[in-house]
Amino acid sequence: MAALVGGWSVGTVRAGDPVSTAEAVAAGLLLTAAVVAGVRMLWRRVRALAAAALEAACLPGPDRLVVIDNPAPDAYALPGIPGRIVVSTGMLDALDDADRQAMLAHERAHLACHHYAFVALTQLATTCNPLLRPAAAAVAYTIERWADERAATACGNRRQVARAIGKAALATAHTPSRKGMPGAVLGLLGRRRSPLATAGPVPRRVAALLAEPRAYSPPLNLPLLPLAAAAAVIGSSALCTFAAAHDLHLLLKLAGAS
Repeated sequence: MAALVGGWSVGTVRAGDPVSTAEAVAAGLLLTAAVVAGVRMLWRRVRALAAAALEAACLPGPDRLVVIDNPAPDAYALPGIPGRIVVSTGMLDALDDADRQAMLAHERAHLACHHYAFVALTQLATTCNPLLRPAAAAVAYTIERWADERAATACGNRRQVARAIGKAALATAHTPSRKGMPGAVLGLLGRRRSPLATAGPVPRRVAALLAEPRAYSPPLNLPLLPLAAAAAVIGSSALCTFAAAHDLHLLLKLAGAS
């Protein structure tokens, strides 16, 4: 079909194309499925972000922090313009003043670092390529650790942030998630109602905060084996892409001259 549209020699294209018809059909079906799934996921994420932004705009008061009268402990960040931090009276009652500061610093980090964008892009990539699920789980956990460390820096007390996370987890252990909450919501205990919700278990985060912070090491001091493996994968992928593009260019040049 592409040969007919481009005015190339169909016989030359078929002779120079090593891919069989069955392989081409299978690849086309997989590509179509990936594109359809990706478009559907993109639409859902756009709707979730729009719903979060609308809810943030409709919350009362001009301040970024909104306290709702609800005995159920809850705290989360809503992305929007501007983003809002929603905390229930039940959560405030479960934490002391220092814990509240740590919790608010964590939620501010989610908004300041635009973590919802990382989650959205990761979900889109995972939908298009299910093999990326381990990477998506790692991203979901990493953004929570990122917010933890930002909160620890803001509070100046890593143990306080760990304590706040633990107390919030205990307070919400028997509290069901609120229905109708936008999918773009991020909270102190991780994202809700998501296949990746178990990617950032609280015990691991608390243990990381209670451990001594790791000093920064220059890239040259990193282990050579992981760096070499990553470089090999990236290099081979780039080489294969260049070779495929070069072969396609030669094939179409030959077909156009025939």
